[in-house]
Amino acid sequence: MSDIQNQIEELWDRRETLNPEDSDANTVINEAIELLDQGKVRVAEPSPDGVIVNEWLKLAILLLFKQSQMSTIETKPFEFADKIPLKKNYQRSGVRVVPGALARWGSYLAPGVIMMPSFVNIGAWVGENTMVDTWATVGSCAQIGRNVHLSGGVGIGGVLEPPNATPVVVGDECLIGSRCIVAEGARVGDGVVLGAGAVLTASIPVIDAETGEEVSRGEIPSWCVAVQASRPREFPGGEFGLPCVLIVKHLSEGERHDKSALNEVLRTHGITT
Repeated sequence: MSDIQNQIEELWDRRETLNPEDSDANTVINEAIELLDQGKVRVAEPSPDGVIVNEWLKLAILLLFKQSQMSTIETKPFEFADKIPLKKNYQRSGVRVVPGALARWGSYLAPGVIMMPSFVNIGAWVGENTMVDTWATVGSCAQIGRNVHLSGGVGIGGVLEPPNATPVVVGDECLIGSRCIVAEGARVGDGVVLGAGAVLTASIPVIDAETGEEVSRGEIPSWCVAVQASRPREFPGGEFGLPCVLIVKHLSEGERHDKSALNEVLRTHGITT
């Protein structure tokens, strides 16, 4: 692995001199993307100390875009014009893909993943038994854990540049409610229930409803229920509510919420779903 990493980094250093017809360079780049596609490597890896970003794999993706030429991709009855082919062999990989769902080559879908009509971009990692529901989007290099439900219309932001930028990471056992947006390298811990319509970016405060304290910016701790909220701020033009994410309940590790239990939690805080 270190050998191909060194080759990718060397190609990146001389990227301005590369020719799209350079078969040796293209072979190395394609090998790196195939490793991503098979899940043998990943762009980012959660760790107890944060998120480890494997920059060289981002460089490989950027080199792929540079070296690839536009072509017509036919998947009857559809036609696409793009540089990157679509992912293949879903059934052999143990993945269910409903018509209307698309994933790009270089994304990884683990066994048991279900894709309703949705989109997964290159470099993304989706863990075992996760559902990407209708019109949900998993952006480039985003990392989604196992047993996650990305509800309808969820937008998981992607990032390629700069290469050291941390992508969005969603932990295991999460429920991300309909129309949520998680972007700009935000992180959602394990077992989080994020209420519908919440917006989480790197600059959004995460506040504990019990204490009123800001616990982080752009990171929801593991095993809690959180919802969209706002907090007042004074400006020269008046007082305005700025968005935040509010933790309304802490869960025991491994505790799961069914829909009725979640609704009860939200009702106790005067929130309607």
